[in-house]
Order: sequence, then structure tokens, then C-alpha cells
Amino acid sequence: MTYKVAAFYQFTDLADFRALREPLRARCADLRLKGSVLLAAEGINGTLAGHADDIDALIAELRHGALFGGRLGRLELKFSTAQAMPFGRLRIRLKKEIVTLGDEAADPTRQVGIYVEPAEWNALIAAEDTLVIDTRNTFEVEMGTFEGAIDPKIASFGQFKDFVAAKLDPVKHRRIAMFCTGGIRCEKATSHLLARGFAEVYHLKGGILKYLEEIDEADSRWRGTCFVFDERVSLGHGLKEHPPAQAAAKQAIHE
Repeated sequence: MTYKVAAFYQFTDLADFRALREPLRARCADLRLKGSVLLAAEGINGTLAGHADDIDALIAELRHGALFGGRLGRLELKFSTAQAMPFGRLRIRLKKEIVTLGDEAADPTRQVGIYVEPAEWNALIAAEDTLVIDTRNTFEVEMGTFEGAIDPKIASFGQFKDFVAAKLDPVKHRRIAMFCTGGIRCEKATSHLLARGFAEVYHLKGGILKYLEEIDEADSRWRGTCFVFDERVSLGHGLKEHPPAQAAAKQAIHE
């Protein structure tokens, strides 16, 4: 059996996020979905898997249903498949941030960088005056990244602001392009840089997953595979499952 996997997020005002937890959990359980969803005052972030019709029903509820009252109409969404259920259970969690950076000045509902579609990404990162930064954790970068990208060598995204403070200069680094798995970390990262005076900041719309989905391998500047936080471990071009040999990579899912 093939399962449909939906990865989604949106930064938006969800002041009532605590009250949303149980209704959302009940709806996901009714649809027999498994995976993880984070709710915070700043929005929603999740990855869920299930039968295709059930995933589609949940996405329709998020975007148009009464539960969120139309607040998720701009949901950033990507679909992939799994040959086996990639999650062991369903978890709906309440968090302070849907992606943790720890910088109150970084507010994607107020300002973010310039979105770059996958079709335009190669030209941007090939330009000599573009500094390309991978915003993901080191073990993710080791599995795959874009040619010429800088690895900030961080163990968690919360350390990214320390990398910025130590290594980046808004006067010296005039054009910065950043990327992450699905786009959500770059929303925070670009907002963080803009708040600190960096003038020209770009990010890959839809993240690596959208790039791998849309760009032919022959034209790709991506090297390796893309780590995903579920039992599939990693995906390649066309979002095909591509489990790595390293047992340590799979262990990282559960840490």
C-alpha cells in the first residue's frame, strides 16, 4: 500500500492555538492519520501521512473548514508518498514557536526574504555575488546540499542566530540566498537577517523538497539526498524514497 504524505506550514495569528489542539487531534484520528503537528500562537507546522483521500480531507479542513475559520488559506503544502506508514503515531503538540529560533525580532508575519521559485534558483546561486547558506543541521547537510553552499555547522536551528552574529556582516554580505527542507526554517532565518540590517535576502520557495519535485536531475545543482524527519529517512529527485546506509541518520529521527 502507498501512503500519501503531506508536509505543511503557515505563519499566521493563532492566538487560540491551545483550544485548537483537541479538535484537530480528533479530526486527524477520525481520518486515521499519523504524524506530527505543532501549534503555536505564530501558526502551524506539520507532517502527516495516511490514505490519499483522508489526507485530502484533512487539507481541505485546514484550508477551508470551520476549525481554523479560513486562517490557513495560504498554507505552504507539499505532497510525497511512502511505501510504508512513515510514522508510528499521531502527535499534536503545543509550542512557543512552530520552528524554534528564539529571536522575537524574527516575525515572518511582518517581513520575510524574497521568495525564489525552484526554476529560478539555479541562476541565483550560480551568481558570484550570492552567498548561499544551508540553514539546516549539520547531519542533514552531510547527507546532501547545493553546490557551493555554506554549512553553518549547527546542531539545532536555534543556533543559527549565533552563526549569523559570528560569521555574517550586512555590509560585506550584500546578497544572501538561503534554503532548508520545506521552507519554514528559512521564513524565520530571512526575517532574522532582515531585522538585523541585511538588505538583500532570498529563500527557496517550498524548500529543497519543492526543488527536488520540480527540477530534473540532469539540470539540478543539488548533490546527495534530502533528510526528512520520518521513517523514510531521505528523499531524492522526484521525491523518491532513498534510504541511506548510515544507521545514525535514521536514529536522528527519534532524538
